[in-house]
Amino acid sequence: MMVRGLASLAVLLTLVQANAPGPNAGSAPKPGATNLTAAHASSTQRSPSQLPSDNTSQTPEANAECNGVPCDQKQIIVTLPAQPAQPWLLRERISWGAYVLLALVGYVAILLALSTLKKIERNTALAESAAQAALNASEAALATAQAILLSERPWILVSVEHAIDKPNTFAITATNKGRTPATITAMVEQVGIKSDETHLPAIPEYDDKQGAQPMISVTLVPGESTPIKVFSRDDVPAICKSDEQLKRIENWDEKIFLHGKVVYRDLVGPYGSNEHQTTWCCWYIHGRQKSGMVIAGPAGYNSHT
Repeated sequence: MMVRGLASLAVLLTLVQANAPGPNAGSAPKPGATNLTAAHASSTQRSPSQLPSDNTSQTPEANAECNGVPCDQKQIIVTLPAQPAQPWLLRERISWGAYVLLALVGYVAILLALSTLKKIERNTALAESAAQAALNASEAALATAQAILLSERPWILVSVEHAIDKPNTFAITATNKGRTPATITAMVEQVGIKSDETHLPAIPEYDDKQGAQPMISVTLVPGESTPIKVFSRDDVPAICKSDEQLKRIENWDEKIFLHGKVVYRDLVGPYGSNEHQTTWCCWYIHGRQKSGMVIAGPAGYNSHT
């Protein structure tokens, strides 16, 4: 670009020098004036026989035209002297050269600014790409770390087991199925009678008078269990408010539901941010001769955090 600008400057200087007036420019006659003078001379140098006479009997053909002008009209040619060319002073030449130089410098500065802006834009795009890649890598690393923690953390699961030494007796047990120890900090359980599980509240409700159990923290190593509640057939009359309600339970018109939650924390994560809980729900099946108990209830009653 700079080479093109310098070439343009050289061409302009050459044109200006070529159009400058010469030393004898003021004394040269105009081409048009020379032709008219020659025509006048040729028209005046005629023979006497060709001149018009003063005879009144002159015919119209005698009044002919001479080179497009009537011959009887006198032609006067006035040649004006040429205006002298104004000299191009050195100061004006320097000013003109300075303006051209400033224009070239400005043009080069604009090109450099545009090039710099393009480089900044490319660098910004590269920086954004690098930042996005770093963000994606950090998110992937965080997801991997969380997956490792989840795979190594304890998981308390609740199950129902038959008591070996007592018939129609069932033990609700919490077992650590994870890979690291868990410390149980609280256990809550409650018994209620409903027509079916669809009549249970959407969110489990616990009665503090019946369910809250202050306890000493229990730590379970992986695979270890601890009982939550023991329920037998002999406990049913105490739950029923009347014999009619007991008959409705025997006929399965109403059902006994036991539900609760286990609050525990793992020993891997930092203290205060590693608390979890497991909710559970069981349906006690009261038969006329034998009883049973199975895991039942909506999803909100059987969840893990």
